[in-house]
Amino acid sequence: MTNPSLDSSVGYGIVLGLGALFALGMILVTFILRRYNQELQTSEMFNTAGRTVKSGLVGSAVVSSWTWAATLLQSSGVCYRYGVSGPFWYASGATVQILLFATLAIELKRRAPNAHTFLEVIKARYGTFTHIVFMVFGLVTNILVTLMLIVGGSATINALTGMHTIAAIYLLPVGVVAYTVFGGLKATILTDWIHTFILLIIIIIFSLTAYASSDVLGSPSVVYDLLVEAAKRHPVEGNKDGSYLTMQSREGAIFFVINIVGNFGTVFLDNGYYNKAIAASPVHALPGYIIGGLSWFAIPWLTATTMGLAGLALETSPRFPTYPERMTNDEVSAGLVLPYAAVALLGKGGAAATLLIVFMAVTSATSSELIATSSIFTYDLYRTYFNPEASGKRLIWISHFLVVGYAVFISTFSVGLWYAGISLGYLYVMMGVIISAAVLPATLTLIWKGQNKWAASISPILGFACALIAWLVTAKKTCGDLSVACTGSNNPMLAGNVVALLSPCIFIPILTLIFGVDNYDWESMKGIRKGDDHAVAADAGVDLEDTVGGHEETVDEYADEQAKLARAGKISKTMTVVLTVALLVLWPMPMYGTGYIFSKKFFTGWVVVGIIWIFCSFIGVGLFPLYEGRATLISTFKNIYLDLSGKRSIKTIHAQDAVTEVKTPGDSTPPEKAVVKEEISAH
Repeated sequence: MTNPSLDSSVGYGIVLGLGALFALGMILVTFILRRYNQELQTSEMFNTAGRTVKSGLVGSAVVSSWTWAATLLQSSGVCYRYGVSGPFWYASGATVQILLFATLAIELKRRAPNAHTFLEVIKARYGTFTHIVFMVFGLVTNILVTLMLIVGGSATINALTGMHTIAAIYLLPVGVVAYTVFGGLKATILTDWIHTFILLIIIIIFSLTAYASSDVLGSPSVVYDLLVEAAKRHPVEGNKDGSYLTMQSREGAIFFVINIVGNFGTVFLDNGYYNKAIAASPVHALPGYIIGGLSWFAIPWLTATTMGLAGLALETSPRFPTYPERMTNDEVSAGLVLPYAAVALLGKGGAAATLLIVFMAVTSATSSELIATSSIFTYDLYRTYFNPEASGKRLIWISHFLVVGYAVFISTFSVGLWYAGISLGYLYVMMGVIISAAVLPATLTLIWKGQNKWAASISPILGFACALIAWLVTAKKTCGDLSVACTGSNNPMLAGNVVALLSPCIFIPILTLIFGVDNYDWESMKGIRKGDDHAVAADAGVDLEDTVGGHEETVDEYADEQAKLARAGKISKTMTVVLTVALLVLWPMPMYGTGYIFSKKFFTGWVVVGIIWIFCSFIGVGLFPLYEGRATLISTFKNIYLDLSGKRSIKTIHAQDAVTEVKTPGDSTPPEKAVVKEEISAH
């Protein structure tokens, strides 16, 4: 965008101002939770949120973690390239992983109730060599995801405000680091909910503007007519009759396969998703992931169906930033379709809204990646290999240090990619080539007792080597060179991604035949221990047993939890398979096979379903968490009021529904009388 719609001061204001606001807000929330909810910031609380998070917040955290800058920017880009098929292929190809991961989340909680990372499970089952192999794949996954967030977000901020890209790269993580260090995973999850709430409102505004109130579009009928005209000017090669209004798109289908394959890696190997599973209370893990997955589907689907199609419809309007030219391939790959369309639709308001949602998407997902990466370094590297007896205080300090260090490292790496000309789009389609070979062995670790150590260790390495060969050889044969443009094109990426994901299907059986079938009993996973936070609790003057997440389960509690998880595991296997088949086969394939070109009425219905779905998402991950946590909210606000009004002389701290008495210095009142005394003073 040659002339940014907003002044660079707006960019700095959003990045620094909102970042500081969220940081201060989360520091305040952390203080309130400690004072009134007994949520002491122990090493367990920092990395697992006490393992007590309910389904609504789990759902919103999943949505927020999976809503990268790429979700909004790349989905609009594939819509601009391929038409209505692009948003659906993007959404369905990245939703099924979340739904299928629900089963893995249940198995993780059932097999390893005290785990902090999925890599601890690998170590417990297979030992050091396999642990190191998967640690490399896990860290590379986190690095690639964080790079995409920062690179994509900074490019958009630069395009909208003119803020220098390098400044955006270094400043975007500042506020995130602050609230992550102070609040840990719980602050991340709460911030995820706030970000998701705001994001969904802005998407609703975009869709209602484009399809209901805009003076240049204003209805699905007008958009439809403009898309028909666009297909006449520049028909889409590989689409049925060159139309933007069909699911039958050759290049769209290739992207669909790349999308599915690559996203298995970024879910099943990203410790951030295991963090959410670990943080969830046992009965809330399955509904949390199902709510999150289904709610997330509407975000890329409707965002791209709105903004990608609006970009196509409005590119002949003087309002469109590139008018009278079409967007270049580099601009589309950089994720600029959405901001350009927003400017054409809403002017500076659209630019500001885009800036806000990109900021929300980048910072919330980055926070998740900071926690995910720091927990790997803290528990899988530091505690496992350097200091096995590290105290909870030491683990907290290490976690804080690593959050800051990782943010500096990733920003510096992003600057290098910017200078090298590596865009968001390139990183997005390359992920699967690099990491997907580890997906199947990682999954089988939790669901099949027969996978042996060598099958788990060697198959990802062999798969990665085969994927690199397939990717680069296909690029060389297709284009004759190994430039960024050639290696980033669809056919080489398709070859590399598919080989990466599927080659372990060959290597694991072969290695199983060579080294034999294991007969693992799952017991060593249960030996993973929590951090020792007694010193942290003692410094705070409380009993660790009274803090959230500090209670040690009794035998009966453990048995009851295992029964609930076993029941949830059976439900999840059926539900996730049914939903996956529906999204990948039953819904899209009949339209793809017949080459149906949408009629105006069908297109209108398509848009209406998307808008209804986004409202359901808003209820599921925006409003439901408030309803689910209403008792805690009421109790907390009541106690804040009592404190501020001076009606309480002895402070109480509520841990869930129980009241823990904290005696004032020198108070010799017996505990049972102290509670009565407290209740009297409160009135």
